[in-house]
Amino acid sequence: MTTHYTYIESPVGRLLLTASGDTLTGVYMNEHKNGAGIGTDWVQEETAVLTEAGRQLGEYFAGTRQSFDLPLSETHGTPFQRRVWDELLRIGYGQTVSYGELARRIGDPKAVRAVGLANGRNPLSIVVPCHRVIGADGKLIGYGGGMERKSFLLRLEGDREITLFDGTTEREKE
Repeated sequence: MTTHYTYIESPVGRLLLTASGDTLTGVYMNEHKNGAGIGTDWVQEETAVLTEAGRQLGEYFAGTRQSFDLPLSETHGTPFQRRVWDELLRIGYGQTVSYGELARRIGDPKAVRAVGLANGRNPLSIVVPCHRVIGADGKLIGYGGGMERKSFLLRLEGDREITLFDGTTEREKE
């Protein structure tokens, strides 16, 4: 099946949106390490789902949308990854959970590392909110889109102090 794609500009940089049929298959940050490679069967063309995804992402960045209502592809990922991604959708706007808590929520408390790997392979950044997963000590760790983007997204969702991996806070860095 043909993959349609478009780019949108956002406060976290250029985003690549992909769709197959009537479902959104990807939201990739420009330098995302697991970003999609443009395939020979890809067509740069707006579709209804890409237009709607761009509109909803615009509302999210404007602070007027807290959740997304988009048809998401279920064809990517292993069954374990899909369980993790499904659980990410249950983390509310402005909330965070640790990798350990996420592993417990999917019923496999010893799978913390596997949960982290699955989180990092999420093809639907922002829409499936992998940025809401943090370290057990409350620090920001691990984000394929970069720590500045993760910090930005969490600050967008709630005015609070963010502790970075090195133990400093956002306010200390300013």
